[in-house]
Amino acid sequence: MERVGAARELVLGYVDALNAVDAAVRAAIPSLERLADVLGLVHSRRISRSGTVGNYSYTVHGAGCRFVSDNGTEVDVDFAADGSEVFDLWRLRCYGLSLPESLDVTDQDLQSAVRSMQSLLTEVRPGWFSVAN
Repeated sequence: MERVGAARELVLGYVDALNAVDAAVRAAIPSLERLADVLGLVHSRRISRSGTVGNYSYTVHGAGCRFVSDNGTEVDVDFAADGSEVFDLWRLRCYGLSLPESLDVTDQDLQSAVRSMQSLLTEVRPGWFSVAN
């Protein structure tokens, strides 16, 4: 597979994995309206900073959360002030490296991939992306 094509597949895989995390966490904690609400639960001490929810272990950090599935796949995401999920190239690379069949792509290839996916992704600030509404 050509390099930018591999990077595109990685980005699409990350988006799918993020959607799966969102669905699993909201199924496990029905009071959540959105994934970002995990931060509020931690800050109010209703859940711990790290633990397990559904098929994922999680660790809350700063403005985001890292989720790791049973098979070791890592989805790290930050949350914008409005609660939207945002990610950068580093988080995409970490996801790719954590896959059962590790996928290592360059930042340049990832940059080309996300730029070519403007109908799916929005650059919310330089180098940070979210899934378009």
